[in-house]
Amino acid sequence: MKKTLLIFGAAAAVALAVSCNQTTGNTTQAAPAQDSTAVAGSIVFFNMDKVLEGYDMANDLNSVFETKTSGIQAEIDRRGKKLEKDANDFQNKVDKGLLTTSVAQAQYQKLQQQQQEYQEYALRKQQEMAEEQQVMMNQIANAISEFVTEYNQTHQYALILSTSGNILSTPVVACGDALLDITEDFLAGLNAAYIKTKETQKK
Repeated sequence: MKKTLLIFGAAAAVALAVSCNQTTGNTTQAAPAQDSTAVAGSIVFFNMDKVLEGYDMANDLNSVFETKTSGIQAEIDRRGKKLEKDANDFQNKVDKGLLTTSVAQAQYQKLQQQQQEYQEYALRKQQEMAEEQQVMMNQIANAISEFVTEYNQTHQYALILSTSGNILSTPVVACGDALLDITEDFLAGLNAAYIKTKETQKK
């Protein structure tokens, strides 16, 4: 699964969870990020795409997910190739007249059953991975959502907007002062909180 798909999905999941007052709007690309000098009471924003790309938790979970997905896809491909080989071997024997009618019918039915089992297996695994991906995105969304509250307890902004370059996923700031872009500071705090959580889990 490509990382871009994870970023889009997680951004959509977080979209309504990361602003203090759940504000949305129709906008376009935000100004480039730099060190924010926003003061308490300001309306600020962070770029969700950049946060997800740099968020260690998202990268760690995505790495585990991709490894697992690759293993499952490899097994699906292996079973598919074996089924194809068995089908080709069967057809060659039939073409050469090496099987009696009764044996050919029995083997054909067996191949049909194997094909059905393969399709059911592939579908089941795909559904399992889709569910795992959704859980992973929910974990990321929940972590970011919880950190927003923690972050703003210190900064006391009037509103924190989540923005993205993709208008289908989250609101985008049409025109914003770069000094109100808290992306870098927010991401640094988010990663620090994640490191702290991992260290706590190790104890």
